[in-house]
Amino acid sequence: MTAVPVPYRVVARWAETPDTATLRLEPVGEPLPAFVPGQFAMVWAFGRGEIPLSVSAIPTTGGLAHTVRSVGAVSEGLYAAEVGDVLGLRGPYGTGWNLEKAIGQDLVVVAGGIGLAPLRPLVRDAQADPKPYGRLNLLVGARTPADLMAKTETRLWRTAYTGVTVDRPDSHWAGAIGVVTNLLDRARFTPSATTAFVCGPEPMIRATARDLLQRGVPADRIRVSLERNMRCATGHCGHCQLGPLLLCRDGPVVGWDRAEPLLYVREL
Repeated sequence: MTAVPVPYRVVARWAETPDTATLRLEPVGEPLPAFVPGQFAMVWAFGRGEIPLSVSAIPTTGGLAHTVRSVGAVSEGLYAAEVGDVLGLRGPYGTGWNLEKAIGQDLVVVAGGIGLAPLRPLVRDAQADPKPYGRLNLLVGARTPADLMAKTETRLWRTAYTGVTVDRPDSHWAGAIGVVTNLLDRARFTPSATTAFVCGPEPMIRATARDLLQRGVPADRIRVSLERNMRCATGHCGHCQLGPLLLCRDGPVVGWDRAEPLLYVREL
């Protein structure tokens, strides 16, 4: 990894939702070391600052893709980036999903909103080489149909079950309505031989992990991505501390056996 931002040029940009876009980036010079699904980079919008963004695709060309939602000054600058613009990246940082540890297991991938972005490289890897794994289930939830990401791509993925639900449907929505955990009843997996990967808002992560545990999925087989207030990405500033964990270093992906006792401590 490098602590100095490396220049990457935007070579493609596409809208995911009204306030979210994915940027395809290629290195201007030497690329950063290889990333694995689940890790993140600190992405710099020159003149504004930097924020952590998990990789949402890892092309074989040596480039990267990051999905950003416009919610603040830096993310607004990144969201507005156009093809040809140059951004700064440093990384890779953090822990990955460790898909290779799920060999022989059914896979349950649960995404809430933009949480699908960090999970997309994992699903692509499982699709590219499905033989080592059991049944793949993809459960996606969003606030509204307009907030659903990667609509075309998720329809093309070959899964044992793909479920999509929204909290607030519009007049054209014909799919499921309600929280994403409702879809677990339709998924096809053997709980004692399942690894789950979960990313989204913390309330959704807690609810999903709770329901998976109740169905018999072991806590250490539930992998969650936690991204709290990361600033330095090196574990020095302490902004991302969650109890004994520094999430930029010990996360963002951690097992539920480690995360559960910490997330249920009020205001930790």
